[in-house]
Amino acid sequence: MDSRGYSILTLALAAVFSASSAISFYICRKKWVESDLKVKELQKSLNSALEKCAAERQGRIRAQQALRKAVVAQPKYDNLETTAYPMAPIGIIQSCFSTRNGTPRQPLLVPLARACLVFDSARVPPASLEGLEEYSHCWIIYVFHLNTDLEKLWKHPSQSKFKAKVRVPRLKGGRMGVFATRSPHRPCPIGLTVAKVEAVQGNMLLLSGVDLVDGTPVLDIKPYLPYCDSIEGATVPKWVMVDSMLSVASVSFSDDLSSSLVDCWKAAEKRSLYSSPNEIKTLVEQVLSWDIRSVSQRNKPHDTLTKFGNGDSTSDLGDFQDGEAYGNGTEVAASGEIIYHLTLEGMDFSYKIDCNGNVIVEKVQLSSGIASGNQKRCSYLMWKDRLN
Repeated sequence: MDSRGYSILTLALAAVFSASSAISFYICRKKWVESDLKVKELQKSLNSALEKCAAERQGRIRAQQALRKAVVAQPKYDNLETTAYPMAPIGIIQSCFSTRNGTPRQPLLVPLARACLVFDSARVPPASLEGLEEYSHCWIIYVFHLNTDLEKLWKHPSQSKFKAKVRVPRLKGGRMGVFATRSPHRPCPIGLTVAKVEAVQGNMLLLSGVDLVDGTPVLDIKPYLPYCDSIEGATVPKWVMVDSMLSVASVSFSDDLSSSLVDCWKAAEKRSLYSSPNEIKTLVEQVLSWDIRSVSQRNKPHDTLTKFGNGDSTSDLGDFQDGEAYGNGTEVAASGEIIYHLTLEGMDFSYKIDCNGNVIVEKVQLSSGIASGNQKRCSYLMWKDRLN
């Protein structure tokens, strides 16, 4: 082939290559344009979805605000009694203190006092308790559900006859403004206490050092934070520090109490938060090391009071709302001596206290006022691996 033929062939190959390149470029450009259009469509669709979500969120916020205004009355100083908030108990306390009588006036005074807080799983999933057992203590917000004057709080303030002052044990019955005390008798019957966190299991929380009566409804719990909950340099009135007013000289037990306690233990063991009769005996000693009698009983120790099955007396409980104290069931023996009663873990302990402050626990029997058929009650057997 001559040079002219090579030139023609070269030109032909160049033309073919150029045409192929042009076709490839056209195809690539077309794909790019299509991809760009698709991206723009997706971006437009995404923006539209985001705008729709934002509009829906604003709508939900407006609906929630409207609902809040409709359901929750806004506080007005001239109409406070119409204010309501969506609150309900999240759990119930199962306590060693079967009745109000003998329940400590303050938390941690009785280290062995145990309780199990059982949460309502429908309101509080078990996952809500994750991490709580890493704290040593927790705050508990609860309701004073056994107050004798609760019905008054439903009335108009002008008819409730709410007492602004209550009797205080450390003032020998002297009165103090209710907000200067921890009296359970308050305009809103809400209590605040602290307890030691022993263990967490499922929807249950084991506590110790409690001052809560069995059946107490709990509204909330919060972890105790020493760095902000313990205030360095905090001060209190001098009368709050008079602990000698509430302590006793000694606590002793009658010779036959141990055998009676063993007999009662056979019936109470499966429902008890304690491991043995000896541990119950130690609990009794810790509880009675403080004078658990009410102000009225200490000031008038020889008044005749008739004891009922639940440990309450015929005295006018409303007359000695003794700030930080509950009453204690009493009866008069044939000899004229005053016999006091303490009910723990469904067992009724009878004791006397002499004029020198010496406590003698005389006998124990199963309490007739405590139900014994609750199979759902927490017991030591459920927690023993965590307590040892």
